Amino acid sequence: MGRPSIIEVEPVPLPDEELVAKLFRALGDATRLRIIELLLEGPRYQKEIVEAVGLSQGQVSQHLACLTWCGLVCAEREGRLVRYRVDNPRIVALVDLARGFINATDADIASCRIVD
Repeated sequence: MGRPSIIEVEPVPLPDEELVAKLFRALGDATRLRIIELLLEGPRYQKEIVEAVGLSQGQVSQHLACLTWCGLVCAEREGRLVRYRVDNPRIVALVDLARGFINATDADIASCRIVD
């Protein structure tokens, strides 16, 4: 099934810092990160993800679309069901690194005020 068709056929060239910022924005939502963590445990059907995160099917679909567009997750159709799995194994190292960082700086991160 792959990525949704609304993705650009050719990647838009961006500077590295913009690409890194996009990655962090994709992972910067607690629900998307929870979905990634679920999928790191193994592939899940969309219904299972909806039940695990406690949001509506529509909200979960939007988060899954973001993760799919970013190449972090892929969807596989099985009849009428769609099963999702982590598509980039490097995400394991990234999540582990983030957890290690949080363990060392949790008080700072907890009091962080993000300014746009």
